Amino acid sequence: MRHIVVISAGLSVPSSTRLLADMLAEASQRAVEERGSEASVEIVELRPLAHALADHLLTGFPTGDLKAAIDKVRHADGLVVVTPVFSASYSGLFKTFFDVLEPGLLDGKPVLVAATAGTARHSLVLDHALRPLFAYLRAVVVPTGVFAASSDFGSSAGGESQELGKRVVRAATELAALVGGPAAGPVRAAAHQRTVDDEFDNPTSFEDLLRAASDGPPEF
Repeated sequence: MRHIVVISAGLSVPSSTRLLADMLAEASQRAVEERGSEASVEIVELRPLAHALADHLLTGFPTGDLKAAIDKVRHADGLVVVTPVFSASYSGLFKTFFDVLEPGLLDGKPVLVAATAGTARHSLVLDHALRPLFAYLRAVVVPTGVFAASSDFGSSAGGESQELGKRVVRAATELAALVGGPAAGPVRAAAHQRTVDDEFDNPTSFEDLLRAASDGPPEF
């Protein structure tokens, strides 16, 4: 069983962010199952967690539903993350959730990035904001990101534009290749060989550094 967690940072009810999250959730589950694996998908709405996130920033401890949401991310085989665009970047609520995750939690985890905004002028947010964020968190971001403007919804008989539907399917297929494919396990295992704590396992002592400096440069 492969488990995908979808993080939706929409603020309104209903929201285009949640609508895109639902589309990606359905497509990702179908893509994993088409590869021969059973799949389950769970959507985490960040809007009800706003107060708990602020408390976590002040106390350093997650509680209640926020702790449960973080545990879901920890045990997920893959993530779909969807944010509205605020001031040409991801929303503060979206960023805060990933700020409170402990270091290393997303190491090697496949992530599909997506965003919504009023116009297509904001589509570069996927590349100049979301990809750098998850690269820093050492996640594996799938090649295709999904951006949806307001005009992408309700523009066809199916409820969304054909181009948006194609992007959703392509991105979900790429996520499924990492989540449900034979290479998924080795990718995550390799990423977890070292963690942030490992970097300090065997430091060079200050005494050894001084001794090396006093000996001068090595002779060749």
